[in-house]
Amino acid sequence: MQKLTKREDQIMQLIWQSDGMFIRDIVERLPHPKPHYNTVATIVKILVKKGFLTSEKLGNVDRYNAVVSMEAYRKEDISNIKKKYFDNSFSKMMAHFAKQEQLTDEEIQELIAIIKSKKV
Repeated sequence: MQKLTKREDQIMQLIWQSDGMFIRDIVERLPHPKPHYNTVATIVKILVKKGFLTSEKLGNVDRYNAVVSMEAYRKEDISNIKKKYFDNSFSKMMAHFAKQEQLTDEEIQELIAIIKSKKV
């Protein structure tokens, strides 16, 4: 799966939160300064080519829906980060985040409980 650019990710976040969108809806929901309609249309067409979106013709306009779920993309993206920055080690990655985030004792206990619940 290809990596999303910052703007592509921003658009996908909107589409993942909806049940399909038109270009005008995407433009309306993007933060200021809003990109031009044609810019958004071009990015959406790129997302279709990359296989992230599909289009459905409704009258004279296209409605875009996600083909790749947020969960599938997140899983792939996190896996790539783990491989690239943490020698493919989950424990190294978690140790990094635990140090960076300055987790509270409560958060640490919550993580331990989640990890223990996943053991067979």
